[in-house]
Amino acid sequence: MRLQPLTLPLTVALALAAGSAHAFTPAGQDIVYDVDGEAFEGYLASAEGESRGSVLIIHDWDGLDDYERQRADMLAEQGYDAFAVDLYGQGNRPQEVEKKRTETARLYEDRERMRTLTLAGLTEARAQGAAEASVVMGYCFGGAVALELARSGEAEGVHGYASFHGGLATPEGQQWPNGVGPILIAHGGADSAIPMSEVATLAEELEAAEATYEIQVYSGAPHGFTVFGSDAYQERADEKSWAAFLELLEEAF
Repeated sequence: MRLQPLTLPLTVALALAAGSAHAFTPAGQDIVYDVDGEAFEGYLASAEGESRGSVLIIHDWDGLDDYERQRADMLAEQGYDAFAVDLYGQGNRPQEVEKKRTETARLYEDRERMRTLTLAGLTEARAQGAAEASVVMGYCFGGAVALELARSGEAEGVHGYASFHGGLATPEGQQWPNGVGPILIAHGGADSAIPMSEVATLAEELEAAEATYEIQVYSGAPHGFTVFGSDAYQERADEKSWAAFLELLEEAF
């Protein structure tokens, strides 16, 4: 398995130098699409050169914003098509904490809708020309969604899943199918939102399912350690988790 270099793309270096994601200028395009009569707005970044595969990016509880666009552009620079899916609806990008909680709770309480909207994003990505062979990844809330899709077995042509500082608990009534994977879990050792007990429980569940998985825990990294320009950002954990994800892509494709 070939490990990718840790050097960050220019778009990310600029954002870090500015201390904020506001320095970022998207290279891809926003895509408006329809799901059962509702309008959603994703973001597509096509691979530079011949595509090596595609990645579906699932946003955190803020909804799709420049953070996910940045990550999509980073993947395009690595030769992958990337589509950031929208699970909230066009124009719905909550700013207040209570609104964010409301939007995530709506989907946590309706897992069928969660999966339907995620799969619709995958379908739209492919309709826009993204490669059929895919990996699904997500941040925070999006990480929980990625694992939801992995457990469901409903996605076709998906060759791997990744969660970055995401929710790890398996909902009551669900279980992991045998042989699922590969799965990457990137978790902060100082994450106060997702306790280490959930990491241990997930490992036990994946072992019982004979899944192919890897769990990386980064010392001192808090919840949200990959979010550029935030108080939680930890460069070491971000770089290591990104390198691990690129390695997963190499393996999956």
